[in-house]
Amino acid sequence: MENSQAAPAVEQRPTKYMIFLIVIMGLVSQLDGWLSLIESTAVPYITAEFFAGDAAEFALWQGLFGIIVFLVFFIGWFGDAFGRKKGIILLAMVMGIPTIFITFLPAGPGSATMFFILYSVVIMGTTSNLWEVPISEEAPADRRGLYGSIAFLIGIIPFSAIIGVGIIADYGWRWGYGVMFFFTIFLLILLYFMKEPQRWVDKAAQRTKRLGIMEALKSLRPEDKKYIAVSIIVYLAWTITFKMATTFGGYYYMTLNSYSIADWKSVVTIAGLLLPVSALITGILLDKIGRHTVLVIGSIGSIVCLVALGLTGMPLMYQLAYFFMAMVLAWIYVYLAEIFPTGVRATSIGVCVTGARFGYVFGPLISSYLLVMFPTMDSGLWLV
Repeated sequence: MENSQAAPAVEQRPTKYMIFLIVIMGLVSQLDGWLSLIESTAVPYITAEFFAGDAAEFALWQGLFGIIVFLVFFIGWFGDAFGRKKGIILLAMVMGIPTIFITFLPAGPGSATMFFILYSVVIMGTTSNLWEVPISEEAPADRRGLYGSIAFLIGIIPFSAIIGVGIIADYGWRWGYGVMFFFTIFLLILLYFMKEPQRWVDKAAQRTKRLGIMEALKSLRPEDKKYIAVSIIVYLAWTITFKMATTFGGYYYMTLNSYSIADWKSVVTIAGLLLPVSALITGILLDKIGRHTVLVIGSIGSIVCLVALGLTGMPLMYQLAYFFMAMVLAWIYVYLAEIFPTGVRATSIGVCVTGARFGYVFGPLISSYLLVMFPTMDSGLWLV
């Protein structure tokens, strides 16, 4: 592999800088995680305001506007063509800036279209894994799995549950998104001090012109295309499941099962706390027992928990599903960040992410159909 051949020639960054990089990429991941997970709490309020409580109609709109997420490919290409630092800055802006506009949307169903446009741009940003790439390129080969998982761990500390649920309860669902604008400003200041990975700098110096999109795609080797195909299948299955489960978790418990927002906060906080536990365990297992074994364990655990949730409705099953789905996601992040050559790494990840983003269309559309067929969700959505 190109990575293993190039690694010895690259001077290792000082330990302090590696800690800084892991923390900063972890904070980008936290921005991603908050905006991905806060909708579990926000959706019951959004559905009530825009669609008179009709979750099936909400899911239909969510799926139709989900087409916007396919533009995430250009963020990956931008990171290859213009540098990881500029790519990460663009990614943070795409996720964070629209949130302040969500905050000031007028009340009432007339704001639904504008909300879904802004929401879809934000979600497009959360679908990019670009923040994993600098860690993969800067970390020693024997610590890539661990370092990547630590950044992932920082990103899934459940602040969206611990803090976000309270913000929505006290200030409304709009500020559940809007508070991330101020976090983004802080993050952009820190990103100013990030350095370009030397591997990208060396690769860029070898080019006679800036990498174009078609040039990047034509540079893919046959084995890269195989890895892309396998990764898309895994990622697509995960994305459909994730979108269905996180979007309607709060709706299932608060609207259909009459949980108060305080009761729901207890459920989702425990689920969220299992995410960093899963990331820590997964980071160790990835380097100890191998990538594929971790994938199998995470997949089987997710299946068992989601089926049990559909049959019993137990919050414990919802919480354990978080644990095992995070294990699969950690595999996706680490595997994609290390399997492709440096010159087209972000573009390759962009292709994988773009393919997987069909889940952001199919997941909500499937949910819309299932919510009509199975209004209580128990025997339908969770089992699917």
